[in-house]
Amino acid sequence: MDISGGIQASLSGRYALALFELANEQKKLEAVGRDLAAVQQALAESDDFKALTTSPLVGRDEAQRAVAATAEAMKLDTITANFLGVLARNRRLAQLPAVIRAYNILSARHRGELTAEVTSAHTLDDDQVDAIRQNLRTRMGRDIAVDLNVDPAILGGLVVKIGSQMIDGSIRTKLNTLAQAMKG
Repeated sequence: MDISGGIQASLSGRYALALFELANEQKKLEAVGRDLAAVQQALAESDDFKALTTSPLVGRDEAQRAVAATAEAMKLDTITANFLGVLARNRRLAQLPAVIRAYNILSARHRGELTAEVTSAHTLDDDQVDAIRQNLRTRMGRDIAVDLNVDPAILGGLVVKIGSQMIDGSIRTKLNTLAQAMKG
């Protein structure tokens, strides 16, 4: 079964596919998935870690040492730690959020799930995420993996993308629609 479905077309997709195949081969899909979720959370919560991954001023060797120390401190699986080292060595740490997103999509497809990219204006709690997942499961008729993003620019509400389908319930879009209607 080919689960890559166009993901390898992007640079981040190729990295994610390589990581996914290695994790699958070593039967560590879940461990790597948990590690990537922790890394994603660290990116969201730590300005220093985010700067490490995005700053062009951080040298290759410095990035590799910092990533190795971070992986050790976070007790990441060897596969994940080595993968982060490869990204640092290749100066691709800025691709990390896109790699994580692509890995999550590959994992969901492997489990037979659809993936919904859900963008909210603020961080959602577990109950809200469960409610969204249940609502989407009812609408789509199958299990849904949820990839969460926060974008304060949408002001409120949610934007949900599943494949080529998009449900835009953001306040920003509603205000723009209202403004257009008022212009006549």
